[in-house]
Amino acid sequence: MKAMALPLSAAMVEQNERENLAIAHGLKRQDPELLDKLIELYQHRLLRYLLFLTGKREVAEDLFQETWMRVLLRGAQYNGKARFDTWLFTIARNLVIDLSRKRTMASLDEMSEGGEDERPFEIAIEGPSPLDQFRSREDCAEVAEVLLKLEPNYREVLVLRFHEEMSLDEIAKMTSAPLSTVKSRLYRGLAALKPEMERIRRTPPATGVTR
Repeated sequence: MKAMALPLSAAMVEQNERENLAIAHGLKRQDPELLDKLIELYQHRLLRYLLFLTGKREVAEDLFQETWMRVLLRGAQYNGKARFDTWLFTIARNLVIDLSRKRTMASLDEMSEGGEDERPFEIAIEGPSPLDQFRSREDCAEVAEVLLKLEPNYREVLVLRFHEEMSLDEIAKMTSAPLSTVKSRLYRGLAALKPEMERIRRTPPATGVTR
């Protein structure tokens, strides 16, 4: 059974708050060194998130660049009260929604307005989650392929919860969705992964050897 994450100590919380405030002050000054540091620190996580949301590398890379431009231009709006990565991912998410509207594609916000049942859909989860098991495999491309088969809302919550390790409350604030809706998407997403997980279990990892 996966160990539960321990709550942050008061000292760690205080340290995180100081770091967030330092970032806020630096962004207000448009400090170029700070921006370079933030890009280096968050670039891989941000691009991965955008790849999972869009399913297309070229689109994700364009939105990646646009996200950092927004950070540079609107940095003064970040006050340091929330985690910086939550603020950063919210900017990226809004850009994805804007692009989806322009291209008349099924967007994240349109799907959230489709009368989704907000009652938590509980399923029994024993042992590691499907994503935990995926991460133990060597084929990361296979993991991405499976996630991209899910509906965008389910995929997003799974990525934020298990890849980015955000709490359900943080995801709810970031996506402007009720906590019950976030829980429902998480459980339904995990349930949708189960048949794919069974398929992968029956498929031995590729060895690269041909006969």
